[in-house]
Amino acid sequence: MKEVENDFIKFWIEDNILYSQFKKPTDGTIENIKAIIDLRNEISDDKKQYWCYDFNGIKSYGKDARDYAEKNGQEHLYACAAVLNSHIARFILNAFMILKKTAVPLKGFTKKNDAINWLNELKEKNEQI
Repeated sequence: MKEVENDFIKFWIEDNILYSQFKKPTDGTIENIKAIIDLRNEISDDKKQYWCYDFNGIKSYGKDARDYAEKNGQEHLYACAAVLNSHIARFILNAFMILKKTAVPLKGFTKKNDAINWLNELKEKNEQI
């Protein structure tokens, strides 16, 4: 299993899905978002991934960081399933995604298994094309 990490987040690839998990509560500053994207690009090795992004542990997510992630954070991705710790956060993310067109499919979930199932469904569809 391939892994990379820094002081606040860990990435690994398992069964052709990229996973991430915060190691401690982390502010979503632009500096931290840049570090997350750089680390994700490092493990991706210039190959597109299906990412199960566990948001549990992110304390805040500033506008500068969101804007940076929107502009620079979609490289090397087929899709991103965001695992969130509340139904309200999931609803807000999914409603936002209806209004905002992203370069890759992004969907929020409160259960990791549901997120993984969605990514696997997308993988299967893409492999049939």
